[in-house]
Amino acid sequence: MAVIKAVDDYADLMRISVASAGNDHRLGANEAPPAIVSIFLGEELNGIIEAIEKDEIFNQQDRVRMETGATVLPHFFRDTTDRNRTSPFAFTGNKFEFRMLGSEISVAGPNIVLNTAVAEALSQFYEELKDANTDDIKTAVHQLVKRAIAKHKKVIFNGNGYTDEWIEEAEKRGLYNLKSTPEALPHFVDEKNISLFTKHGVFTETEMKSRYEILVENYCKTIHIEAKTLQSMLSHDFLPALYSYEDELSNTINVKKEAAGIESKSGKAELQAMSDAYDKIYELLTKFKEDTKSAELMAEEDVYKASFYYHDVILSEMDEIRKVADEVEDSIPTHLLPYPTYEELLFNV
Repeated sequence: MAVIKAVDDYADLMRISVASAGNDHRLGANEAPPAIVSIFLGEELNGIIEAIEKDEIFNQQDRVRMETGATVLPHFFRDTTDRNRTSPFAFTGNKFEFRMLGSEISVAGPNIVLNTAVAEALSQFYEELKDANTDDIKTAVHQLVKRAIAKHKKVIFNGNGYTDEWIEEAEKRGLYNLKSTPEALPHFVDEKNISLFTKHGVFTETEMKSRYEILVENYCKTIHIEAKTLQSMLSHDFLPALYSYEDELSNTINVKKEAAGIESKSGKAELQAMSDAYDKIYELLTKFKEDTKSAELMAEEDVYKASFYYHDVILSEMDEIRKVADEVEDSIPTHLLPYPTYEELLFNV
């Protein structure tokens, strides 16, 4: 119960603890993790919670045997937790799994947040129960758990965390939906969160504010490095390869026409498509370079404002450029590409 309360009270901190540049590309999409922090309990534990809330006796359901369709395999029963892979915070039999970490994130930050939030929930439970008489302690605990369930059950969700229906339902429940790092990070220095960490002696207010500034600055620098890398790859690698392919197509079309008088309609169509893509990428790249310079100057004046600019403008332009490049990359012959293809990386490198 303390975990459920902690996640409900400090869901914004859970999201902040995994905020990163990399997660901006993933959160809110159909990839782990979802942006909305919720808890998956499974049928059995959820049934226990509902029984406590309603003052009913919990009737444990019979275990369900898995049907594999193969008669030669031994029979086994489905786990009552039935691990939900779309849940960012799931109960899996004897533990909770927190699954929102990006690949580059240290577990230290999320552990600090989780342990401090649970410590606060247990502290509040203690304050309420410390004066209860020994004879009444069971009743007091039962009533406390009932009230906690009623107040915090809005974070319990056992369905698909990626559906539009859940997003709408989560909004009705008042749950956070912080899709990007710039949206999430400011909550780190919310009054209630500063109060949480200072109360338990984890951070001082000054330490929290300095960490907030460092996180925002790291976000901006990470996106800036990615932007400059993309510019270099386009200017020195991709566009020259695309131009070389256009040259090969043009020569092939001219040779056919001169040698046999053949008008290559498909060749001309391909050449036109490649030429259009080159012009489009060049146009996007020119604006992209200008906007990246603007972002860099903005970060020197107001790094928080710059973080939104990097997210709303720079990342969007990177996605737009990649979309055009991906469409034509499959058409460029391998011998013209200055970098290995995904197939070569997978099977040959």
